[in-house]
Amino acid sequence: MADKSAIEWTDATWNPVTGCTKLSRGCDHCYAERFAERFRGVPGHPFETGFDLTLRPERLRQPLLWKRPRTIFVNSMSDLFHKHVPTPFIDQVFDTMERADWHVFQVLTKRSSLLGDYLKARYTTRPAPAHIWCGVSVEDAQAKSRIKHLRNAPASIRFLSLEPLLGPLGTLDLSGINWVIAGGESGPGARPMEADWVRSIRDQCRDQSTAFFFKQWGGIRPKSGGRLLDNQEWNEYPLFHDRGVAAE
Repeated sequence: MADKSAIEWTDATWNPVTGCTKLSRGCDHCYAERFAERFRGVPGHPFETGFDLTLRPERLRQPLLWKRPRTIFVNSMSDLFHKHVPTPFIDQVFDTMERADWHVFQVLTKRSSLLGDYLKARYTTRPAPAHIWCGVSVEDAQAKSRIKHLRNAPASIRFLSLEPLLGPLGTLDLSGINWVIAGGESGPGARPMEADWVRSIRDQCRDQSTAFFFKQWGGIRPKSGGRLLDNQEWNEYPLFHDRGVAAE
């Protein structure tokens, strides 16, 4: 667990699972894989096995030990809803999040149908607690079906990570979506993002009263292009979140 994160929209990260496998175009230049594979074969290193999917049960209680409230990105180095993560282990992750209700947890996945199925099975009479935010990644128009899966899931706060944004998304139905993050790709071979793609997303968020956060333009380094869109930063958060302001 990292007490401080360089990710602009969170405070800390918690990785009870590490490693993953590629699913779609957004995974092509995965930063987590690139980082983990640097240490493959290093004896005793947390990533001695590189980016192989690995359960970390010794980390399950970490958020309970952090008494100062934090916004925590869950599995920044994996995907909790990877098909090879056993449901009983996901249960333990959610048990911890439910108990540590002084934090805000941000659960982000590309496996949107599995997220939806899990939430429907766990929360049969009520939505997930409001401090557990559930989100899906959408990198291009082909991945927009993930938004429908998320909308149909019993979550209190739903968010989209449109990063790396690899093409125009066209018309977005943001009903039931509380927050949208957009950003370009970074790292070696980063694919460029066009300004009009982002402007369209921002304008649709404004029209549909969804909070909008612009993370970065991207480039060889995450901060290469800065964070300004039309000469300003966009740092909106969902309503009732004390880190930022909500969309008007």
